[in-house]
Amino acid sequence: MNNPARDVLITGIGLVSSLGEGIEAHLDRLGVDSVPQPEIDAEGYAPHFVHPLPAIDWSQQIPKKGDQRQMETWQKLGTYAAGLALGDAGIEEGEETRSKIDMIVAAGGGERDAAVDALVMQRARGLADPQAMVNETLSSELRPTLFLAQLSNLLAGNISIVHKVTGSSRTFMGEEGAGISAIATAAARIAAGQSDICLVGGAFSAERKDLLTNYEMGGYLLTGEWRPVFARTPGHDGFTIGSVGAFLVLESAEHAAARGGAGYARLEHVVGDRGPRDQASLAERFDALLSRSGATDDDLLILSGATGIAALSETERDVLRSRFPDAALRSFGSLLGQSFEAQFSAGIALAAAALARRQGLPPFDGRVENAVGFTPSSALVTTIGHAQGEGVCVLHALDGR
Repeated sequence: MNNPARDVLITGIGLVSSLGEGIEAHLDRLGVDSVPQPEIDAEGYAPHFVHPLPAIDWSQQIPKKGDQRQMETWQKLGTYAAGLALGDAGIEEGEETRSKIDMIVAAGGGERDAAVDALVMQRARGLADPQAMVNETLSSELRPTLFLAQLSNLLAGNISIVHKVTGSSRTFMGEEGAGISAIATAAARIAAGQSDICLVGGAFSAERKDLLTNYEMGGYLLTGEWRPVFARTPGHDGFTIGSVGAFLVLESAEHAAARGGAGYARLEHVVGDRGPRDQASLAERFDALLSRSGATDDDLLILSGATGIAALSETERDVLRSRFPDAALRSFGSLLGQSFEAQFSAGIALAAAALARRQGLPPFDGRVENAVGFTPSSALVTTIGHAQGEGVCVLHALDGR
């Protein structure tokens, strides 16, 4: 006979985005009196838009300058957010305590050396066969450590070094799908008794011209006039990328109680899927995920991680509205931007904190999103990746919080 699944609590949140640092700062920006306003850099990367990081004193979570120097921005951002989550959960510093914490990270590849890229393109102009020049330039101009810094699992390594989290470690790659799988795996392991406590999340650094070039070549980026996610239409759509670090401490209810840890919310259900992206197949698959989630329309907050790609966002919104017509539907990507590996955990962080504070979130776009009069008692977080991967997560408020 199988043992019943254990309750999974969110006991710590570390969130950094263009809106600020820490979960309380984010909730304060998402007040109930007016439509929250995003932070957007429309000039530095024109004609594209970026949700940039605020000024950060990295030494608050990464004390050693040597550690900071060998990390790229995305690694510093993830390590910083992980430290915020551990501190928020009230977990004591030191290897004796943190060696028992497992870790699952969603991470992309490392950053490029833009100066060397520009040098290669400059030298390649007019050459009939530039291959030899490219090899010679890369071997002489690139710093050797850059190749090591490309490894996605270095984020987990840096978190282990800086914050002494040395339990089991896993790193997933695959943009939004990696973030979904990281949360789903962590929750499943805790529910099954394979883990007691896990640090899970991801980070994405948006202020990179190489990434903007890649996404522009794919036709993904919003240009011209900035609009909220659900207000983007065919011909004026695409995503605006945002720098985000989002980590959660997931913990079994028994483990949290034993150490006196308080929970934000109970993570009831999380699952992901992937498949064909024609409108009919996507709508059917996404609706099936929602059906399996067990979410109901009663006092429900929905935080959608919709990208802003019109065809995908419209399908997501239509399916959600059909199944949950009375819910408070909010597109958090309108405020944080598209953050790929960190997207799912960022939405879960906002949802859990809103449930704990008993705070209903106002429409992030008053033209499209609906105003409601209830305080949410449960939350549904959704993510439909820009190219593949769909995920849903259901959270419930805790009694007495």
